[in-house]
Amino acid sequence: MALSRITFANQSLWKSVNFTNSVAFISVIFGENLSSVVVSKSYRPICSEAINVLPSHDESHISNNFISLFSQLKFSPDDPELKILAPRLNTQIVENVLNGLRNWKVAHMFFIWASKQHGYRHNCYTFNVIASILSHARQNAPLRAIATDVLNSRCSMTPGALGIFLRCLGSVGLVEEANFLFDQVRVMGLCVPNSYTYNCLLEILSKANAIDSIENRLREMKYYGCEVDKYTLTPVLRAYCNAGKFDKALNVYNDIHERGWIDGYVFSILVLAFSKWGEVDRAMELIERTGDQNPWLTEKTFYALIHGFVKESREDMAIKLLEKMKKLGFPPDISIYDVLIGGLCKKGSFEKAMTLFWKMKLLGITPDIEILAKLIASSSEERAMIMLLEERPKDVNDEGMILLYNSVLTYFVNVGSLDKACYLLGVTVESESHSDDIHICELHQTFKSVVPNTASFGIVIDGLLKMGKLDVALSMFEDMIQLGCKRNQLLYNNLIDTLCKSDKLEESYKILRDMKQSGLQPTHFTHNSIFGCLCRREDIVGATELLREMRGHGHEPWIKHSTFLVKQLCKNGRVNEACNFLGNMVREGFLPDIVAYSAAMDGLVKIHEVDRAFEMFQDICTHGYQPDVVAYNVLINGLCKSRRVNEAEDFLNKMIVAGLVPTVVTYNLLIDGWCKSEDIDQAIRCLSRMNGENREPTIITYTTLIDGCCNSGRPDDAEILWNEMQQKGCFPNRIAYMAIVHGLCKCGRPDEALVYYHRMEEKEMKPDSYVSVALINALVSKQNFPMALNILEKMVETGKVPDPADKNYVTIRDAIFKLSEDERTGSGVRSLIEKGSIPTISISDLKS
Repeated sequence: MALSRITFANQSLWKSVNFTNSVAFISVIFGENLSSVVVSKSYRPICSEAINVLPSHDESHISNNFISLFSQLKFSPDDPELKILAPRLNTQIVENVLNGLRNWKVAHMFFIWASKQHGYRHNCYTFNVIASILSHARQNAPLRAIATDVLNSRCSMTPGALGIFLRCLGSVGLVEEANFLFDQVRVMGLCVPNSYTYNCLLEILSKANAIDSIENRLREMKYYGCEVDKYTLTPVLRAYCNAGKFDKALNVYNDIHERGWIDGYVFSILVLAFSKWGEVDRAMELIERTGDQNPWLTEKTFYALIHGFVKESREDMAIKLLEKMKKLGFPPDISIYDVLIGGLCKKGSFEKAMTLFWKMKLLGITPDIEILAKLIASSSEERAMIMLLEERPKDVNDEGMILLYNSVLTYFVNVGSLDKACYLLGVTVESESHSDDIHICELHQTFKSVVPNTASFGIVIDGLLKMGKLDVALSMFEDMIQLGCKRNQLLYNNLIDTLCKSDKLEESYKILRDMKQSGLQPTHFTHNSIFGCLCRREDIVGATELLREMRGHGHEPWIKHSTFLVKQLCKNGRVNEACNFLGNMVREGFLPDIVAYSAAMDGLVKIHEVDRAFEMFQDICTHGYQPDVVAYNVLINGLCKSRRVNEAEDFLNKMIVAGLVPTVVTYNLLIDGWCKSEDIDQAIRCLSRMNGENREPTIITYTTLIDGCCNSGRPDDAEILWNEMQQKGCFPNRIAYMAIVHGLCKCGRPDEALVYYHRMEEKEMKPDSYVSVALINALVSKQNFPMALNILEKMVETGKVPDPADKNYVTIRDAIFKLSEDERTGSGVRSLIEKGSIPTISISDLKS
């Protein structure tokens, strides 16, 4: 049954587009009339070299001589025989030689040598051969140079040859180079690209998800009259699917469907895209709607979809597809069960994996060693693991036995039975078992002929490291040498990393030396493990020395380590050392992260070195950095704290000019600066600016302003702001309440402050002692002695009466003296003192 046009039952999800020709979807995208574009019949482009001319006997002989000469260990371009052969060079011989040389370096050397010979000139086919060799060897730099040579030599190219060269560039990710070459050969008149050439370029752009470039190339195809076919639209569909361009992908799919170009591959692209978009149910719905007679649901399509669903961790859908596949008469082979069981094991769904395992056996499919190894490693209990091991074929070779052996070790490590893993590894090595555990003895007998390999030790050592058994892991690591088992880079790195995380720097350096002596070079991970340890130790000298070594190996230091070091140095008052370290990093050729610079600038601000912080800011701009909002905020904060608020506001404007959007923190810093400079009008203006730029003020914003208004003797404005804060849904916290209580007290309004104080009590918010002292003092000033005594008694209950070292002590002492002199509160104060509730004041103090 043919698949009907894909439409959405829900119009927000499904979209139907009715196309009348093969390029209708381009019209939908660009709104242009593409009637001038003629659509060809479906075809698959082939290599432009349709005719393969066989070399003559003479050319074969010459080619073999070249191959022999260039393959010599002591090759010399001045070889006399080479000079004799050079005049006989032609493009066919060069192709033969390039294809006959086994080493890409030698092939590249021959290609360059040939280009310099008098009377010889490369053509598009020789360029393609060397491009293919370099791309297969993943040698981007020389391949990029060859692309430049094509243009410099003004080599004419057929559309097919250009397409092949573009594919070589695209296969190693040189997308920009492919785009540039495509444009230049056309501008220079070296090639007139056709549909095949465009299709090759679209494939490259599709893999790079370069949507804008794809759409531009489609416009060009229309402009130059190139035909749009199935092999044009397929990579476009794939690109839209990968980029999550839901509607455009469906438009393209519907267009392909209208023209009858749907095949299993195109169908799979859309179905798997649904899965990636989280629309797995719709993907299955699409498959179900195709019907059982759908020609697209081939065995190959099922295999692709099952692999795709497992890759997306949707094994449930993959299993449904497996059942449908069997229903349609496609017998699944062992590879399908391998991928499904592997996916389930990876997710920890051992029981489901075992269900598939038994179904596979019922179908007469014998499980191979790989499937058994996956199941054994992820077994849920020891009995199941032993049972699976017994399922192994009788004629398992040594390679299969070591795979099963390692899977058993993995099982013991996964379930936390490290003692059994270590024992099994030990007795296998020693060929002698002394365990009372029946299963272990059985396993020893099973694997008595197995010689553990590097992977065996790696499994157990990795498990030991994760369980914190570093000493045992190190001992086992040393045993490997005695057993003649080679230690690999991964083992060295894991040990060094664990030692560094345990702050065992000296031991990690010992392992590093051993690693180098064994012929293994440290990786960026090795160096950064040690670098991280040095940074955590705040060892600037050691970190700088290691940076020099890393530079020699071409390894970049991880940002998180250098940033941590700078932050810790600044936190511990070593700001100058932090700045010097950043300077050392630059001198060693490493540009620190902006976060590290921001931390250093913040450190300078805290020691009142704002101008030095500015100099650092200018330096990083000179180095090509674009400071972020955090960096600007650090300097704005420094300027505000130095009472240079006008400069801070100018800096804010520069920040906006630089294309950065100020945050609420930025405005809060400025508001605090204006408040501390006693310019409350400017602070309120800043609040208005925030609102105008849709920056929602926070509790910090309002608390700062309320405190500023009170300090400026404007309590009415403070209360207006308090009400505005609540109207905007910004509910006051403990700090806000303390700010308004303290502020109103300073403004001589203790009765209003008392209202907010009681609200704090209702909300079970405990005020700091300075707030209570301010309220008591204000109440005493207003002759409200009974209420002042009441607040004092609450202070005594919480044990927050200031001692003589507190700056509020004098204030509370004077208030207590005044309370003691009033007939309404005097006896109450004396009672508190006699009980020792106010230990810093005695009765004799009152009399004096």
